[in-house]
Amino acid sequence: MFALRRFLVKNRLLLAVLFIALGIFSGIKVTWWLGWLPILIGLLTAAAHFLIGPMTILPHYIESGDVEEAQKLINSVKKPEWLFKQVRSGFYMLKANLSTMNNDLDAAEEQLRKGLASGATDKDAEGMALLQLGFISAQKGNLKESYEQLRKAVQLGLPDADTTARAYMQLSSICAQRRDYRGCKFYFAKAKAAKPKNAEIVEQLKEMNKQIARIPG
Repeated sequence: MFALRRFLVKNRLLLAVLFIALGIFSGIKVTWWLGWLPILIGLLTAAAHFLIGPMTILPHYIESGDVEEAQKLINSVKKPEWLFKQVRSGFYMLKANLSTMNNDLDAAEEQLRKGLASGATDKDAEGMALLQLGFISAQKGNLKESYEQLRKAVQLGLPDADTTARAYMQLSSICAQRRDYRGCKFYFAKAKAAKPKNAEIVEQLKEMNKQIARIPG
């Protein structure tokens, strides 16, 4: 089923031309009552190419780790500003994920900001974009900006317990670096209260707990 969907998405423009040609041929040779339907299908197919792009199959390649094919699909979108607003936001988020995988933090940050600027109304998507911006800012050493972005992310709400715990752990770490030990303990308690299930995050919480136990106050 995915193979068929991939074929249709990758060949939308060609299929659009074929449908329109078939409609014109049917209209001339038979009747325009018959020809209008394939022309309509062709026009809708062409519109989907520009307004939706490869977004229906792109997440599959990113989730399966096929970065090369995902990058090809990303590069095939020549006019991202033509995508529907919600689709455009998701496009920039996935593009930022690829840039992060390639350790291109500047590009990832730019793409996340473009996604936020698109005006997406999905709070989870906005929260995730701010979360990623917060982690990128922390990697760049901009702790003040990272702190603000992460705070906004948790205020908006994040999609699951593991992601929420990661955000609070990063906030706790930033407070520790600022020597704000009260804030450090506060956000660490929030991270534990999120009750993450991911084994790696649970282990990180245990290690943080040992460090925080040594903090005075």
